[in-house]
Amino acid sequence: MSRADPQLTGLSTQARSLQSRTVALRRALHRHPELGLDLPHTRDAVVAALADLPLQIHLGHSSSSVVAVLDGDRPGPTVLLRGDMDALPMQEDTGLLFRSQVDGRMHACGHDTHVAMLASATRLLVERRSQLAGRVLLMFQPGEEGHHGARHMIDEGLLDCTGPAGRPMAAYALHISATLPAGELHTRPGTLMAANDTITVTVTGRGGHASAPHDALDPVPAAAAMVGALQTAITRRTDAHQPVVLTIARILAGTTNNVIPETAFMEGTLRTLSEPARAVAQEEIRRVCRYTALAYGCTAEVEITSGYPVTVNDPDAAGRVDALGTALLGRARVATMATPIMGAEDFSYVLQQVPGALAFLGGCPRGTALAAAAPNHSNRVVFDENAMATGVSIYAGLALDALR
Repeated sequence: MSRADPQLTGLSTQARSLQSRTVALRRALHRHPELGLDLPHTRDAVVAALADLPLQIHLGHSSSSVVAVLDGDRPGPTVLLRGDMDALPMQEDTGLLFRSQVDGRMHACGHDTHVAMLASATRLLVERRSQLAGRVLLMFQPGEEGHHGARHMIDEGLLDCTGPAGRPMAAYALHISATLPAGELHTRPGTLMAANDTITVTVTGRGGHASAPHDALDPVPAAAAMVGALQTAITRRTDAHQPVVLTIARILAGTTNNVIPETAFMEGTLRTLSEPARAVAQEEIRRVCRYTALAYGCTAEVEITSGYPVTVNDPDAAGRVDALGTALLGRARVATMATPIMGAEDFSYVLQQVPGALAFLGGCPRGTALAAAAPNHSNRVVFDENAMATGVSIYAGLALDALR
């Protein structure tokens, strides 16, 4: 693939010509963020944005998913493009004119941009149907923020919705990042993102009066001791070459200043980049909590809920993303990430079954230093909307390249 590739000629220009439509859809979604698997407003907005295009539309049953199928002019394989749709349960403090109109909800991870970019890429691909030998499977997915939306869609037949012969031979997704230079494309072959698990620990002792702790079994010191002991266990018991990040992010205990509570509750998250490291870390968490509690005369009930698997990019697919990005953007705007990141992604479920890749699209606001930019999941995060035209051309280019 070269910069002079005739199949890609004019692609960036076409993407920019759709910018007003892309921005309008993004802002409409940003004003009305929805959470989890039930996104009726977002679903309807996506269906409306695609209504005038020659697509087969399939709506989800267990969630507000939208699957659209675009058939090219000639027969051939299927390529999947994903755009996730859900927001986060947090208050927006950006001051944007199109800020969230729903208290306690915000598109702080940029999924509204993903939907808008994929919708415009679909329109661009329709204009180039004559160049497509095969079909494009467009995956508009709810429930990425911890709700396993991709798994729900797979269970409902996403990968087989065009028949066994139409099962995707490649799958791609983009994720915008406010802390990368706007319009740049970053990815890597192999492990890209971590697995994530949720940890909850209930420490049970015996309540009593705060003036007489010897007559009670205080669960609070036991819980406090666990936090430090867990961090020590991670550094002493897991391989330093297998990254493990454990964070206890929430501790709850007691109701007032003179009562020793019966229970203390802790909640946190575990991030790992391999299944062996994940198994070792989970066992250490159970062991440390159980025996630390016993040392304080208490008991500990530990529950570990498995989250998303490790996100692994197929090396060939990641190479195609790199080559396409170079052809469209120039070598200086495409980067190979030196290391994975410890965030998690449920596109991992798709990549377990279809060779593909996820890449990060830079969206740092114009005039803002990277180090000063509010990151994704911040109540003040802002994305450069000009970067969306780049995302549209990348989405469309990946399909055109796969279906030559």
